[in-house]
Parts: sequence; structure tokens; C-alpha cells
Amino acid sequence: MTASPKLPPFDPADPLGIDELLDAEDLAVRDTVRRWAARRVLPEVADWYEKGELPGIRELARELGKLGALGMSLSGYGCAGASAVQYGLACLELEAADSGIRSLVSVQGSLAMYAIHRFGSEEQKQTWLPRMASGEAIGCFGLTEPDHGSDPGSMRTYAKRDGGDWVLSGRKMWITNGSVASVAVVWAQTEEGIRGFVVPTDRPGFAAPEIRHKWSLRASVTSELIMDDVRLPADAVLPGAVGLKGPLSCLSHARYGIVWGAMGAARACFEAAVDYARTREQFGKPIGGFQLTQAKLADMAVELHKGILLAHHLGRRMDAGRLRPEQVSFGKLNNVREAMEICRTARTILGANGISLEYPVMRHATNLESVLTYEGTVEMHQLVLGKALTGLDAFR
Repeated sequence: MTASPKLPPFDPADPLGIDELLDAEDLAVRDTVRRWAARRVLPEVADWYEKGELPGIRELARELGKLGALGMSLSGYGCAGASAVQYGLACLELEAADSGIRSLVSVQGSLAMYAIHRFGSEEQKQTWLPRMASGEAIGCFGLTEPDHGSDPGSMRTYAKRDGGDWVLSGRKMWITNGSVASVAVVWAQTEEGIRGFVVPTDRPGFAAPEIRHKWSLRASVTSELIMDDVRLPADAVLPGAVGLKGPLSCLSHARYGIVWGAMGAARACFEAAVDYARTREQFGKPIGGFQLTQAKLADMAVELHKGILLAHHLGRRMDAGRLRPEQVSFGKLNNVREAMEICRTARTILGANGISLEYPVMRHATNLESVLTYEGTVEMHQLVLGKALTGLDAFR
């Protein structure tokens, strides 16, 4: 009779054994980003959040560039050429520190750099991508407008030809990195349809006032973009993108990072709840010894690791060139929703301490309120899936 193989020990930090799906390079990327976040972000982020600022953002960007985290899954032009799974692991670790830091990286790499890399001319790529990959230049992505968020096809920003130039006018809203960006990728209506423009932010007529008084993503730079007859040369337009397919493909790439990142926020809250439950005593014993608390922790662990497994599956599909936009919507819809519920449950375990910035729970919970709606609201992703499931378009 053949002896049964010896089972590995149960790992509370990895109950499904997902780490066994990762190779040595995957683990090295994850651990490198985790160590950086622990050293550079976690000691300061509660103070940044309380003050509503992200000081030293340019230095942080340069450090992230040295890590290879900017434009991480892109190839050439100084980019790391990492796998989609490795990029996802980096997003998870960055958002476990704070959603604002992951947003900095996502907007830089998955929106601004991705747009130039995929749709730009060789001159645009050579001019901007190496500097952006190193963090020497920060980029932003201008699509959402004050009156047009989920309906970008109705944008009012427009660009018209004037001789050999383009003249760009309009406003964009809720733009991460806007006030510190050296370059903005701005989408506008033209006579040819919606086009993307590479806009150096030092152009006359361009302004990016920072948005204040926000209660989410406080450790992040969020801005409005104002273009008042910004004159651009003919070669400022992205030659490879006409219509909404261009910006929507960029959003799909960024949403993929959110699928992983949301699980980072959830993990941070789950770990805080487990640690608290082990040490907080009520009625003569740690609260982790009570059935109701254990039930909460079990449910949190199930959704957390299901979400990580889903993110991993989507990453492997992206690496194989088989990831569809509907599947990204599936991941963002599920993982952000479940991350929010994990945060709320963690808050109940911590009791009154759950609202204190001495713990990460409330900070992550409020950040996820932004993550829930940016890069596509819950309703938009539900309708994407609804259309895919039924073949019927309920958007209009």
C-alpha cells in the first residue's frame, strides 16, 4: 500500500496555497515591493492621510522607477517588461500600504505610459517613456470631465486644427497626478472622432489646480485639468487611436491592476483584525476566542483569498493574451466589493479603535470608496457583464 504524501502545514497567511502558483521571480518582485512599501510608505502614510497630502511625490516616483514599478508590464524604452502577474503582485503590495500609492503607479504606467506605448509615435515613445519609466517625469491621464464620467463619449473637451497646429480646450476632473505631471495624455473630440493628445504641462493655457477637501485618497495628488486654447504641434496627437476604443483599452489595463490592488487593501485590514483579535481581551479572554469573531475572520479570509485567486487567474490570462475586457469587469466588480466588506467587518472587530488612524482600517475603507467608482462604477461593470451574458445592450 502506497503511503499518503505528507501534507504541507496550514499557512494562515496563505490558506489556499496560492504562493505555490508563483515562481521565484514572481516572489522576488512581490517581496521587493513589499519591503519598499514597509520602509517608505507605512511609517508615514497615516500622517499624510490626516494632512491630506503626499509630500515628496517626485522622490517617491523616482524610487518606484528604480524598482521597475512604473510601466512595469510594458517592454522597451526603459520599462521592466514584467509579466502581468508580477505587475498585479506589485499593485497588491502597494495598495496594502495605501490606495493612493497604487493609484500613482497605475495612472503613470497603466494609463499615461500605456497610452503612449500602445498608440504613440516612435518619437513620442522615445521622448517620454524612458523618463516616465525612471520616474523623472510624472504623467496623468485626462478622460473624465466634470459633467461626463461614465459617459466619456459625450465629452466636451475638443481639439480643432489651426493651420499645422492643434488647439485644445476643455476641462478634465478627478485627475490623479495632475498637479505634478510633466505630461498629460488628454482625450478630446475632433472632426475625426475622439483623439488622444500628448500635452506637455508647461504649455501656455494649461493649468492643473489641485482638488482639496476630499475624504478619500487623501495621500494622493488629485487635480482638475484646464485647457484654454492650448496650442500643440501636429505631431502631438496619438496616431494609433481614433474613437473611444483607445481610452477604453487603457482603462481596461488599469482596471486589471485594481483587481489586485483592492485585495491589498483588504489584506491589510484582515491582518489588522487578526492581530487585534489575538490580543484584545474582553470578558476574560482574547476576542479572537469567541465564535462570532472567528466566524467574521473565516468569512473575511474566504473572500480575500478567493479574490487573490481570481486576480491570479486573470493575470495568467493576460500573460497568455486571452484576457477579455468583460473578465476585467468581472474582477473589478467582485474584488472591490468584497474588499469593502472585509474592511467594514474588520472595523467591527476593532470596535472604536477601528476609526483611529493608528490602525489602517478606516483609511483603507475610505480609499476604497474612490476605488469603487473610478475606472468604471459598479453599475457600469454590472452592465458590461449583463450585456455579455444576455447579448442585450442596456447602456442606452
